[in-house]
Amino acid sequence: MIDKQPIIDTSQFKELDFLLTLLREENKSEEIIPSKEIDWSYFLKLVKHHRVCPLVYLKLKDTPDAVPSNVIEALLQEYKKNTFKMLQLTGEMETLDNVFQENDIETLCLKGPPVAYDLFGDISLRMSKDLDILVREEELEKAESILFSLGYEKEKVSTVLNEIKWRHHHIAYYHPNKKIQVEVHWRLQPRPMKRTSFEELWSRKRESQVTKHPISFMGTEDLMLYLISHGARHGWSRLRWLKDIDQMVRNKDINYVHFKELAIEHQQNHLVGQAFQLAHLFFQTPVHEELRHIVNTKVANQLAEKAIPFIKEMVQFHVHPQPKSLERSYKNYLISIKSKREKVLFFIILFYPISVDAEMFKLPHKLHFFYFLLRPLLWSVRKIKKVTLS
Repeated sequence: MIDKQPIIDTSQFKELDFLLTLLREENKSEEIIPSKEIDWSYFLKLVKHHRVCPLVYLKLKDTPDAVPSNVIEALLQEYKKNTFKMLQLTGEMETLDNVFQENDIETLCLKGPPVAYDLFGDISLRMSKDLDILVREEELEKAESILFSLGYEKEKVSTVLNEIKWRHHHIAYYHPNKKIQVEVHWRLQPRPMKRTSFEELWSRKRESQVTKHPISFMGTEDLMLYLISHGARHGWSRLRWLKDIDQMVRNKDINYVHFKELAIEHQQNHLVGQAFQLAHLFFQTPVHEELRHIVNTKVANQLAEKAIPFIKEMVQFHVHPQPKSLERSYKNYLISIKSKREKVLFFIILFYPISVDAEMFKLPHKLHFFYFLLRPLLWSVRKIKKVTLS
């Protein structure tokens, strides 16, 4: 049990309330009776936003009298589309892993088909749009060359003082013919979050049998901590991420002593508390005794409350421009989920030059180090211009 948790009144959000009913593990199809006041168009929008179309379709396909036929048909099409996409990603993942192994590059699959199969026993039940793989940082250029040879194209990135290595943790590559995106990570999370070495993750890896050729992916406890920190960074704005946690807790054999040690070691115990507060609130996810003192805290409760508006309002942080109020709220949220150490490092990293600095004031490559001195001035000029224009 959780002593204190956020309160969410879904009575005014009938579509969200019905969606949660469908996603909860204990609810069976014959028990599902939707409200007559549901806006089915909005409900479909909600399901697509939270990336849970396959799970919802399976719950509703045997209730033709309770749900309009066009809703079932729309969900069926999304289910078929996702199944095809996951099969495509599975094939490409196996191809890439074979090529990387032939070139002596060890890779860990972070999400995608192996995680879908591990959590749900069926790759079609979890939605993925791309492949995420982790490599050693020193092998990043070698991995990039291989992707280029296979027809992948690199996203445009800044080259100012190797900014991407400081501010980001992955680079995206896109295959124009296959319509597949691959994100190559050299860190699980961006700075200033504490880094877990590739060797440490590799020593606890598992092998997925989703393909004939075994695919390496993270150990159970590493995976759960990664999914939690990833969901927290995105404000838990998609219920799919919380459903992943619920699924792991209910269906996987988790070493909670080891998991708690990992959370504390990486200073993410407050994020674990937030995740379980939200998962318990939305899905009645059980909380293991070993985690009670992490979950039952004022900080975990406050962080969970800050994420709820992002879930209810279907916030899409990747869409730009954002309303100023939302942009400000999200920035404040991101700062609130950082540990004290991360906050210090975060403000130090702010002084690292970015590509916009080079666009404002061009310098020869050999003089790029001057951007460290110029950055406060260039930042101030941009802020003044922004205020003036608004």
